[in-house]
Amino acid sequence: MNPPAETEPRLLVIGDRDDSIPAHAGILRSFELAGLDRGWGWLSSREVTSETLANATGIWLVPGSPYQSTEGALLACRWARERGVPFLGTCGGFQHAVLELAVNVLELSDAAHAEMNPEAATQVIHLLACGLVGVRAGVRFVPGSRLAALAGTEESEEGYQCRFGVNPEFRSVLESAGFRFTAFDPQGEIRGGELSGHPFYFGTLFQPERAALSGRLHPIVSGWMRAAGASVSG
Repeated sequence: MNPPAETEPRLLVIGDRDDSIPAHAGILRSFELAGLDRGWGWLSSREVTSETLANATGIWLVPGSPYQSTEGALLACRWARERGVPFLGTCGGFQHAVLELAVNVLELSDAAHAEMNPEAATQVIHLLACGLVGVRAGVRFVPGSRLAALAGTEESEEGYQCRFGVNPEFRSVLESAGFRFTAFDPQGEIRGGELSGHPFYFGTLFQPERAALSGRLHPIVSGWMRAAGASVSG
């Protein structure tokens, strides 16, 4: 990745890029629709260090877990959380943002993600009873939440490609640590949330980047771009 000039915003997309993954293709298309052909770059999870994150004006942890480096993914979440860097986590990125909070804020040293540790006792991220692989489904945003304002609606239909999500047994303790869950499916299952007190820290289990595959820049994605200092077309 060639770093942009220092005067440009540096938006970092973090994940193990595979252009055959629809979400990754949607991410590339999102930047095209936004008119951003510079000022951003893609890091693999193995490339994440304090040095590679140092000049980031925005961090997007994208789908594609299990990541090649879980430590790199968690470091990206922690870096953004502690330094007030605009953060967006979609699908696996949302899951790891929640996991990072459980490990480093709640100090649940045995907190686990069921995809990597299916036998763990403390599965903060667990296997969904009904997988969301290649489906579109309704999402309801909590009225008055920042996520609802960012999405520009209180109800939408979104695309998914996941089998894991936030274990509701940990909802209250995670919310006590400042992560407010503000997006749900019609049955009340968690689909997204936001970190209280942070300028811009959002996560969604759905993949808003998929909207770009139909030629639409999702407002959650464009909102992150703008929060990171980018001038977005349209």
